[in-house]
Amino acid sequence: MCGRYATTTDPGRLAVELDAIDETESTGGSGNFTNYNVAPTSQVLTVVERHEHGHQDDEPKLRIRRMRWGLIPVWTKPAEPGVPVKGKPLFNARADKAATTPSFRDAVKYRRCLVPMDGWYEWVVEPDSGAKGKVAKKPFFMSQADGSRLYMAGLWSVWRDRSLPDSEPLLSCTILTTDAVGDLTRIHDRMPLPMPKQHWDAWLDPDHPAPASLLETPSEESIAGIVARPVPTLVNSVKNNGPELLARVSEQEEAEQISLL
Repeated sequence: MCGRYATTTDPGRLAVELDAIDETESTGGSGNFTNYNVAPTSQVLTVVERHEHGHQDDEPKLRIRRMRWGLIPVWTKPAEPGVPVKGKPLFNARADKAATTPSFRDAVKYRRCLVPMDGWYEWVVEPDSGAKGKVAKKPFFMSQADGSRLYMAGLWSVWRDRSLPDSEPLLSCTILTTDAVGDLTRIHDRMPLPMPKQHWDAWLDPDHPAPASLLETPSEESIAGIVARPVPTLVNSVKNNGPELLARVSEQEEAEQISLL
């Protein structure tokens, strides 16, 4: 699974790098998207490819959009005017089942995205020697060894209160997950699905379904650049947020956490 990640991506800089249009202001406001402890229901950056509204014959363009992490299906009922009923946040979707799952199948066909991140967190759990019956969660951070940005496959949705003709659309997204491969299996049996740049055109194409092969478990070779390292337990609480969450742990702590694998 992927329930927490870190990002230092600036939407304006990302738009320049990708030759994309920064739409973060029009999709809920701009601001600082640096977040070392992104959790479900946070506002996150996504990359989509869409036509200009009302100009379906024009070439689609990459667009940077702000979305809620936790997909809200279009058929969700409103709890009050303009506000969807709260449910379990759909922040992950299994890549092998999304195409047949009611909450995600339409998005697989028509609304696919990329979720940029520096890396994601996962935990190894062991019995807590200091408290009987409790467990200790040892966090690891998975990222590119060269420090480059990761782009994960995602799906997105547009929710509106259909009883209000002029209601503002609420954009939301989920991150696709797949079986972990290679050394990452030592940390967890699931992982977010990376989307290599050579597949972006097919994955983001708003006019055609994505090849089913893009939803398959990646090869070990394709994720060989991703490494895992222990990080401070500060990240265990969503209240903590800052670069110290990615600081190097002491050699003793690192040895202890690596020994769990």
